[in-house]
Amino acid sequence: MTAVNETTPIHGGAVAAVAELLGSARLMALGVNRPDGWPQVTTIGYVNDGLKLYFVIARDSQKFRNIQADPRVSVAIRPEGADADTVGVSLAGRAVEITDPAEVERLNQMVFDRYPEGRAFCPSGSSVAVMRLSPEIVAPVAVIGGRSRAQTYGIGPGGAPPASPGEGQGVSRLF
Repeated sequence: MTAVNETTPIHGGAVAAVAELLGSARLMALGVNRPDGWPQVTTIGYVNDGLKLYFVIARDSQKFRNIQADPRVSVAIRPEGADADTVGVSLAGRAVEITDPAEVERLNQMVFDRYPEGRAFCPSGSSVAVMRLSPEIVAPVAVIGGRSRAQTYGIGPGGAPPASPGEGQGVSRLF
């Protein structure tokens, strides 16, 4: 049995499975730390590039002020209409604002490509902050044989390894 804070280093198969799950959803529950210590959780839209998540928040929001004060955040994602064996994934990491115009333009193109029917999520304008979450902890959850199973993976300072081709065949294959 492992200690509570121990994590398994993430491997290419897990990267592929989690990235596939992230790509199949549109909404996440974002948890941030308020100054008084209470958590604040909000459902927001996102787009992913592998395991990295990008989202937009209002600059005048409490959520933005909370992230500026403490960039540690957690998210929970469960795709709509997910397969019966998929429960979802929880990620924890640090959120940072993206200010490079070239990267914002790349994200705009990702949003247009992923959501051609609607562009309401389009990251632009000075009233919003474009944010990136680079996960440090990834915890996929699946239901196997009627029981919920979770596996916690850590991502070191060098980032996640590349996704292993052909291994993104559902989170339940990780168990």
